This record gives sequence, structure tokens and C-alpha cells, in this order.
Amino acid sequence: MTDITKIEPIVRSVTVRASQEEAFRLFTEGSGTWWPLETHRVLNDSDVDVVFEGRVNGRIFERAKDGTEASWGHVLEWDPPRRVVYDWQPNTESPAPTEVEVRFTSEDGGTRVEIEHRGWERLGDIAAEARANYNAPDGWTMVIARYVDAAGGDA
Repeated sequence: MTDITKIEPIVRSVTVRASQEEAFRLFTEGSGTWWPLETHRVLNDSDVDVVFEGRVNGRIFERAKDGTEASWGHVLEWDPPRRVVYDWQPNTESPAPTEVEVRFTSEDGGTRVEIEHRGWERLGDIAAEARANYNAPDGWTMVIARYVDAAGGDA
């Protein structure tokens, strides 16, 4: 039996000036409008979009103008507008996917969006480095700031 040490998830929380439905839709269907594709993409083509298929087993992927695709993950749980969970492997060097859960809760004046990125232990020898990269200023912090701007700012 293998003893796998659990690695602390990355958790981020913001409140945006959007309804729960709008916040959910922007995070999923609208990912290509705020995701930092100029720096955070798999394909070398500078003209790519993000496709987020809104259903269990739906794919999350980049699509270049020429139709080339690069997989990022798959939807594991789909509960609009409250929650989405997906596996996350936008890097072919990663030995396994991690998991991201995003929860959307209505609050006065907006929606609280909580992101939990977990499952780092699945990555074996590269787990600590991978988590550190996502926890860096140009990781989730920057990505979420772009989402907040697209959602109309902090509530």
C-alpha cells in the first residue's frame, strides 16, 4: 500500500459585481474573454479561443483558428449556476490531472466565487513545483484578477 501525502489545495475567493448566473456563465462559457491566452496557452498559435463544454464529461480546450485543439480538462460535475468541478491538465508534461472546483454564491451586490485547486499529490515528483507555479503571482492570482475585471470588478 502506497502512502501518499496530501498536499494543501490552493484556495482563492473573490466577490464580483455580477449575478450568480452571470458569474457562472462568464467563468464557463466566457472563459475565452478573460483567460490570459497571451501567456497561458498550450498551442503556439496566437489566435486561440477557450471552449468550455457545459455538461458532465464536456471538454475544456483551446482551439486555434485553423481548428487545431489542445485539451485542458473535462467537466466532472455541472451544477449551474452554483458549482462546476473539472479535472485540469493543460500541460502534456503533467503525469495526471489535478482538480478544480468553483463555487458561486449570491451575496448582496454580487456573487462570491470560490476556487479550490486540489489533487497536487497526483503529480508525483513535480507536485511541489506545479503547485508553486499556480500559487505564484502570475498563476491563479493573475488569472482571477482578469476574471474579476471581466465581471465588472469587485462587489
